[in-house]
Amino acid sequence: MTALTYTVLTDPAPLEASAAGRQSKSIGTVHLIVTNTARRTDWSAIEVRVPVGDGAGDLTPNVTEIKGTYTENQWGGQAKNREVNIERQQGSNIFRVTPQAGGTASFRPGDYLVLTLGNFTVASTPGPAVLTVREKTEDDDGAHTRFTSVALVKSAPKEIPAPRDFRPDKSLVDTGENLTLSWEGSADLTYEIVFPGGRNTVSGSTWSPPVPTRATTYILVATDPRTQKQHFLTTTVQVRHPVLETLTATVGIDTPWVQGTADATKGRVTFTGTGVRITDNSGGQGTVQAGKADLNGVNTEWVQGRSADDGKITFPKDGINVRQGSGAWGTVHADKADLNGVNTEWVQGRSADDGWITFPKEGLHVHRKDGSKLTHLVVGYATLDIVKTRIVRGLKDDDGWISFRREGLNVHRERGMDRGTLFAADTDLSG
Repeated sequence: MTALTYTVLTDPAPLEASAAGRQSKSIGTVHLIVTNTARRTDWSAIEVRVPVGDGAGDLTPNVTEIKGTYTENQWGGQAKNREVNIERQQGSNIFRVTPQAGGTASFRPGDYLVLTLGNFTVASTPGPAVLTVREKTEDDDGAHTRFTSVALVKSAPKEIPAPRDFRPDKSLVDTGENLTLSWEGSADLTYEIVFPGGRNTVSGSTWSPPVPTRATTYILVATDPRTQKQHFLTTTVQVRHPVLETLTATVGIDTPWVQGTADATKGRVTFTGTGVRITDNSGGQGTVQAGKADLNGVNTEWVQGRSADDGKITFPKDGINVRQGSGAWGTVHADKADLNGVNTEWVQGRSADDGWITFPKEGLHVHRKDGSKLTHLVVGYATLDIVKTRIVRGLKDDDGWISFRREGLNVHRERGMDRGTLFAADTDLSG
C-alpha cells in the first residue's frame, strides 16, 4: 500500500476516444490528485507511467504532446504553488515529480498535490487506460518504494454534431451586390452547397456564390466522411430586381408597371386607373407594335403608315385630313364612297391622261389632258333647264350637226357646211 493516496480526474469526463478518419482529434487532460490521509510523509519522487499507443488500454499515441504542470495546497493554510520539478524522462513515457530543492519534502495530513497531464490527443480505441504510479518516501523505518495504479475510461467517439445557423449576410440583394453564406459546423464534415444550376464543394464555414439574378434557395449538404451520414440546411436569398427566364401566373399578376430588361433600356407599360400607358426609355410617349388591333374605339391625334414618308390622317374637329408624308394634301383610294356631300376643286379619272372636271362659280368645265375644254361630254340622257352650246352633233363624226346663229339655227349634214335635212312628224311654225 502506498503512503499517499492517488485519485484521477479527466477533462472531459469521460475522455472521448479520437475517431479514426476525422480531421480533428479528441483532446483531453488528466488530473492526478495526490493526497495524504494519514501521518506526515516525506517524499522524494513520484513517477507516473502513461500507457502510450492507440489501443484500448492506451491513453495517447503521442506522449510528447503531454504538458505536465502541478498545483498544491497545504492543509489548513492558504492555497499556494509549492515549487516542485516535473519532467518527462528522456525517451520514455514516465513523468517524474521531485521537490524543487532536492532531497525530501513533507506531506502533512490533508495536504494535496495536483499533477496535470494536459492537451494530448486521446487514443482512438475506446476502453480503460491505467496509469502506473511509483512513489518514493522516507520514514523512521527508512526509504520505501511503493506502486499503485489509477484507471480512467475512454468512451466511444460521439457522432459529429450537425451544422447549424446556415445564413446569408443579407437576405435581400440588389444588382451587383456581393453575397456571403456562412454556417457553424465541425471541420470533420465535408460541405457542399447546391443551388439552381450548379453545386460547389467548399471548405471552411463561409462561401461567396455568384450574385443571384432571382430569388435563390441554397442547400448546405454536410457529410460525415466516415459514416457518410448527411445533414441538410437551406436558406433563401431574395433579389430586389429579379431577372426571370419565364413567368407563368395561373391567377394573375398585380404590378404598377412592367418594363423591358432590368437595366431600363426598353419601354415601359404602366397600369393606370383607366387602362395602360406606353412610354419609351426616356419617359416620353412610346410605340405599340402589333399585327392586329381589335378595339371598340380609338382616340388619337393622327394615324400614319409605318414609314416616315407614308401618308397620314389627322383628325380636326370638322372631320379628317389626309396628308402625304411631306405634309401636303394626300390621296384617298377607295372602291366606293357613300357620302352626303363632296366639296372639291376638281375631279379626274384614275390616269393622268384622263379628262377632268373643274367647278367654276357658273357651273362646271370639262377638260382634256392639254387643259383645254373638251367638246365631248358623253351622257346617256340629260335633263337640263338651259343648255348653252355653239353646236350639237350626233355621236359619230359623220353625223349631222346643228349650229346656233343669232337669227336661229342651221341644220348641216356630215362634216361640211352643206345644209342638211330636218326630219320631224310635224312642224308648227310662225312663218
